[in-house]
Amino acid sequence: MRQRIVINLDAPTTTAAQPVKGKRRRWPRVLAILAVVVLIGVAIAGVGGFLWWRHYQSTPAYTLALILDAAQSNDVAEFQKRINDEEIAKNMTATVSQKAAARYGYALNSSIQQQIDSTMPTLLPRVKQAVQDELLKAMQAFAAAPEKRSFISILGAVRSLMTITEEGDSAKATGTMAGHNIEMTMRRDADGWKIIDVKDDVIVQRIVDGVMKELPAIGNIDANSPLLKQPQRRRRRRGR
Repeated sequence: MRQRIVINLDAPTTTAAQPVKGKRRRWPRVLAILAVVVLIGVAIAGVGGFLWWRHYQSTPAYTLALILDAAQSNDVAEFQKRINDEEIAKNMTATVSQKAAARYGYALNSSIQQQIDSTMPTLLPRVKQAVQDELLKAMQAFAAAPEKRSFISILGAVRSLMTITEEGDSAKATGTMAGHNIEMTMRRDADGWKIIDVKDDVIVQRIVDGVMKELPAIGNIDANSPLLKQPQRRRRRRGR
């Protein structure tokens, strides 16, 4: 009696091939997980960068960059928006008065000092305009370049060339601008930060030059004038 050999063609060919197929199926899952992780990282970095930029826009350094950019573009309206020229002029009046008085040297007396003090309030509008013009020139020279600076490069220049200290709603920015030292006091208000005081010997001297035109000429003061004579102390009598 003959025996038949039956081969089952539906049975799996090998058991060793199954693990290989399993490994191949895992790679799409791994890649998908990695893609999700990368996307989450990018989203977190984007949100963090946005929040940092929004915070940086509220800092004095950003306001200084806006002022310099306005000066570079000769945008006077935007420049005036960022400075309180009236308060700057008032804060600078005392320094201008002292510098003007110092130019009289030995010719200065109480009468001339009184004339200087009485003249300064009337010159406040002129000082205000001079402060605005001189500060604008200084910032234009600071931002000057063969080609127009980008706003990003101005931000970098402010961070590298200016030292800014912030305390509450006030801040001080010191550095070298247009070849001379400058110190600016800034204050936070509803519209952001504004410059309220400027200490700059070069700007002060230029303003004093203009103020001196409204005061008595130094060369025309008679040294023998009774106005220049200081009251003499009475000599003590001997025997007392």
